[in-house]
Amino acid sequence: MTTHRPLWTQDEAARATGGRAEGHWSADGVSIDSRTVQPGDLFVALRGPTHDGHDHVAAALEAGAAAAVVHRVPDGVDPARLLVVDDTFDALSALGRFARDRAGGARVIGVTGSVGKTGTKEMLALALGALGPTHSTQGNLNNHWGVPLTLARMAADTAHAVIEMGMNHAGEIEPLSRLTRPHVAVITAIAPAHIEFLGSEEAIADAKAEIFAGLEPGGTAILPRDSRHIRRLRKAALAAGAGRVVGFGAHPEANARLLDLALDPGNTRVFMVADGAPLGYRLAAEGRHWAINSLAVIAAVQAVGGDPARTLAALGRIAPPKGRGQRGEIHMPGGRLHLIDESYNASPASVKAAVATLALARPDPGGRRVAVLGDMLELGALAPALHADLATTMMEHGVDMVFTAGPLMAHLHDSLPTRLRAGHAPTAEDLASQVAAAVRPGDVVMVKGSLGSRMNRVVGALLTLQDAEGTAA
Repeated sequence: MTTHRPLWTQDEAARATGGRAEGHWSADGVSIDSRTVQPGDLFVALRGPTHDGHDHVAAALEAGAAAAVVHRVPDGVDPARLLVVDDTFDALSALGRFARDRAGGARVIGVTGSVGKTGTKEMLALALGALGPTHSTQGNLNNHWGVPLTLARMAADTAHAVIEMGMNHAGEIEPLSRLTRPHVAVITAIAPAHIEFLGSEEAIADAKAEIFAGLEPGGTAILPRDSRHIRRLRKAALAAGAGRVVGFGAHPEANARLLDLALDPGNTRVFMVADGAPLGYRLAAEGRHWAINSLAVIAAVQAVGGDPARTLAALGRIAPPKGRGQRGEIHMPGGRLHLIDESYNASPASVKAAVATLALARPDPGGRRVAVLGDMLELGALAPALHADLATTMMEHGVDMVFTAGPLMAHLHDSLPTRLRAGHAPTAEDLASQVAAAVRPGDVVMVKGSLGSRMNRVVGALLTLQDAEGTAA
């Protein structure tokens, strides 16, 4: 009979944080959001710029939280269900640090990059899950709150952990890496995302290289061999004490090298060589960028001592997260509309990858390839030129119609030949009805933009076209 071990006991949490607890409780999860707290969670009352979790402690406990971590005692709350600390943010980090130490046998992989890190994280979690108990970042919890929260949720018997780390400014990844202490550090790509805050791609490369700050001695750095910044990244990894640097990509010198790929709707067949051993596998996601990032996954599996062949079936189950290339069909009078939802984020590199995937899609008879694009944010002074430059991408990949929304995408609209200009509007809300009125059965429609451009409004408008008797895939 297996004895249940809680994620946190009252004594363990108090020891980890240096806090004071009067009652006796145990928790099976950790939450920082009273709206989504689950029964048995330990609720950490964080104080943010626009809210204070202490105002929601009573609601969290009423929803079933086992206890709450606080640095001030809210009125009317049972003190026996509180862990009182000096500062709740520091306590969350302390819980993460303790959990990382407690799972001493776990092999930890850190993932960052300008584009592709979430998809790579998801592939790694699936692949390593085939080898043993695996813990990973959920959703987009990759910042100064999300990383310690992810670690605090890690069980003691974890075999592998995959921790995603994001940033907007220099200096943000280093403390996350030092907290995580990865055995393997993966950088997916260097591209002009967040360049508004960093100024140059070189500065972006340096900021991403902060992931090496916490690399365990002799650990492995997995780097994009096709990047023009490869030497800079390799130098940073070796300076931080990496024992091995592995390159992935199509470059002839890549250790994990792409040989060929075949794209079908919703699928990518990958043929590659990993340290001289040939491998072939299928991804249930479409696009060359998925194939390239899967090479980093194979390299990481090898770096933690796993057999990649045991993980290939798991990779066949990968599906793009919502808003990151998810495919669907909208059945409407006269046929169906194919939707590629890329509305969660956008950068010049990811837009080009999404357009390349659109180019390979097969419209039904009479259908067209339609790109619907919203502003790419945080690009600084380069933003107008980077948006205008996408016109070449549209023409090279045979896109039939381009809709644009936002003041920055107006530069693309103006740079397009007249035959491709399907429509422009100041906002996604204004554009949504235009797109919904213009599409027709057989079309393949790809919708993409930075989260702040709200291109999910266009996706929502397209979903309303669903025939009452049909079902969106």
